[in-house]
Amino acid sequence: MDAPDDRLTGQPFQPVPDPRFYFESATHRKAMSYLGYGLAQGEGFIVITGESGVGKSMLVDRLMATIDSRRLVAVKLVATRAEGEDMLRLTARAFGLPDDGGMDALRDRIESALREQARAGRRALLIVDEAQALGVTALEELRLLGTVQLGGQPLLQIFLLAQPAFRERLEGSRALEQVRQRVIATCHLEPMQADEIGPYVEHRLAIAGWRDTPRVTPQAYARLAEASGGVPGRVNALMRRLLAQGAEVIDEETIAAAAEGDPAGKVLDLTLIESVAGRAEMAGLRSLQDEVRALGTMLAGAQAARPTPQAQEIAELRARMERVEARLEEQDEVLRRILAKLLEWVERDERNGPFASRVA
Repeated sequence: MDAPDDRLTGQPFQPVPDPRFYFESATHRKAMSYLGYGLAQGEGFIVITGESGVGKSMLVDRLMATIDSRRLVAVKLVATRAEGEDMLRLTARAFGLPDDGGMDALRDRIESALREQARAGRRALLIVDEAQALGVTALEELRLLGTVQLGGQPLLQIFLLAQPAFRERLEGSRALEQVRQRVIATCHLEPMQADEIGPYVEHRLAIAGWRDTPRVTPQAYARLAEASGGVPGRVNALMRRLLAQGAEVIDEETIAAAAEGDPAGKVLDLTLIESVAGRAEMAGLRSLQDEVRALGTMLAGAQAARPTPQAQEIAELRARMERVEARLEEQDEVLRRILAKLLEWVERDERNGPFASRVA
């Protein structure tokens, strides 16, 4: 965890999205208009795509911080490698509902909750981050939930945030044709323009109490734009490194030194590791671990409740636990690969300095 610079009152370039630091670049302004259009429509899918680190989660966190909770109930979940039943459980959990029972019970529970919200005068919005991880049946279950109505009015709208490949998959898959028909708007987040890098950095520094220390030269911004490709996550990673090193002046040379030895985009790799490990995989792993524990308790309770428990009930619980444990093993393997990649990144960069010590 990066310690804040002594001259600042906070961490202006932390990897976790914080709506306080939202910066409205041209591409984010365009995307926000799409989200506003989608909210006005009140139905269907809105798809926002972009490379890791461009600010998809920040964009939606900003939106969620501005909505009127008296009129719109918005919940967010981070997708894992989910199929239909998994998606229903994740959705139920996101809305604060019990996630036990079969698919029919889960659908009925979610639909009842949506209708209850509608009767109270509120619409519902489900935001799914890392949507590229969803299987066909998971997306189909989301589509079906989006068709639930009361008095002819749709009750659930869905935003999908995903990597660029998801858009290609959505457009080219015959299996997703019905899902594609429910998409009312799509937007692709681009990197920031070179002339936006300086305002972006100074905006974040100012919120963290910056008073021109460290001093950042105009030439530094040009070099930072080149080194980062305009991707906010890469800008943040480079600036975090420089602040951690205690640089008094951030200029063209210090930016070049921070990015040196990174021709293959190791800063992007680190941003991707933080994004995946810090949000999607870790959230999915914790969720699966909780589900395994809950299922174990249910199974033990079912066996203890009756001297001769119903064979079908026990078999269903065992089968469900086996499926969840298989998914848990997959998540665990992904995390091991991410950790191995991070360690390789650190070991390969002999001049990584303070970063290497922080990881160690």
